[in-house]
Amino acid sequence: MDPLDRRPRSHSLGPALLVVFALVAAACTGASSTAPDGSPTTSGASGSPSSSSQLEPRGFEHIQHVIFVVQENRSFDHYFGTFPGADGIPMKDGKPTVCVPDPVLNECVEPFHESVFVNQGGPHDELHSAIDVNGGKMDGFVRAVTTYSPSKCADTRLPRYCGDTLGPQGQPDVMGWHDAREIPNYWAYAEHFVLQDRMFAPADSWTLPAHLYLVSGWSARCGSPRQPMSCTSDLNLEGVLEVQRHGQHPPVYAWTDITYLLHREGISWAYYAGGNLCGPEVPVKECRAHGATRSQDPLPSFTDVHETQQLDRVQTHDDFFNALNDGTLPQVSWVVPGRGGISEHPGTGAPLTGGQAWVTRVVNAVMQSSDWESTAIFLTWDDWGGFYDHVAPPRVDENGYGIRVPGLLISPWAKAGTIDHQTLSFDAYLKFIEDLFLGGQRLDPKTDGRPDSRPTVRENVRILGDLRKEFNFHQDPIPPLILPKRPEPGPASVPGT
Repeated sequence: MDPLDRRPRSHSLGPALLVVFALVAAACTGASSTAPDGSPTTSGASGSPSSSSQLEPRGFEHIQHVIFVVQENRSFDHYFGTFPGADGIPMKDGKPTVCVPDPVLNECVEPFHESVFVNQGGPHDELHSAIDVNGGKMDGFVRAVTTYSPSKCADTRLPRYCGDTLGPQGQPDVMGWHDAREIPNYWAYAEHFVLQDRMFAPADSWTLPAHLYLVSGWSARCGSPRQPMSCTSDLNLEGVLEVQRHGQHPPVYAWTDITYLLHREGISWAYYAGGNLCGPEVPVKECRAHGATRSQDPLPSFTDVHETQQLDRVQTHDDFFNALNDGTLPQVSWVVPGRGGISEHPGTGAPLTGGQAWVTRVVNAVMQSSDWESTAIFLTWDDWGGFYDHVAPPRVDENGYGIRVPGLLISPWAKAGTIDHQTLSFDAYLKFIEDLFLGGQRLDPKTDGRPDSRPTVRENVRILGDLRKEFNFHQDPIPPLILPKRPEPGPASVPGT
């Protein structure tokens, strides 16, 4: 069966967005029946590029620019759990058939529609992931937030602490889900391009490990920043950010990241980390307001970025928009939000609409540039943020995968209106870069010319899907879908909610 389901172009987003662009388990458990059971399914390291790299389909000469836009801390079910055709929250007749034990209320609480834009979320590191997943039962989300959240709402449920965030049973907003009423632009992208409903965070942990995986396929702590073989897996990275912040970005991460291979092959890249880079010339107030945040911006602390003298490739948001305007966009770009209330990180007091507006600005700028017809944009969120998801993540090695996050492909060559059911992770992004620009060379200690001690060549894991299957070069290119940064709400996905 084709892992990409083509849905009829529905009108589920119709009237609310036509003005923009002719938009054409048993109770207490929530594991999906289609989810892997958590047993090891890794192929380990391979000494040669995977066979998929030798089967490159025709048409990829159209893709000259790849952009990865990475927001923060939302699970798949939290944003797309009621999207038509997706593997979302199990429901019957519009009511969830799953629930999660709530130790404060002493009952099993269901996922609910959350109409509030400012969310609290829950704790989200390695410990909390294990509690949430609970051996594949996917029923520990409320217990984790009740036990470990610093918010007084978690264990009191009092309005003065919780505001309007509680569900109808009094459950915390980790059980909440949004739809086109709150995030109409994200749903419009899913409707018109490709939605990925098995995109798993790369690790059972938080923002920094996720971004390390994003650019290198690993998260580790190194005995020496000059010895790639001195590194061992670490998903907590306690104290590392303080070292990373010290001085002028000293080398911290000794293992090899993807920019090493890009530099060697002459492939241009840039990492757009914030409104400013919080250098010594930036006032502290400006850094705190709009600057890069180190947990999203690890590349300046990779030893090989220092060795190859590529620190200048870490740039500001203005540099991204200028590159689009000037026609100098690199072949590979990463765009992360930094500070300023645009990351969608819950618990900050900032509404999620600020993040949606930021992403819309980025996507609109690409669509309005001369590079649109040669670009693929991949949009995702770095971890689950403590929010409920019903699909148990598969285990590929000691570090992950983590809980599902939303993922989308936005491109004129995307298979329009489809849902990709392949198992994916951020490792699929590296694999896509490697197959498109590097002849299938992997971040593989046996073959990449800079050996390190990583336990798994993640791009070669057997269950990992191939993002190239999401493209169709026989179709007419999809025209730009220019959306307003402050859109009107879309329709309800579940009547009566």
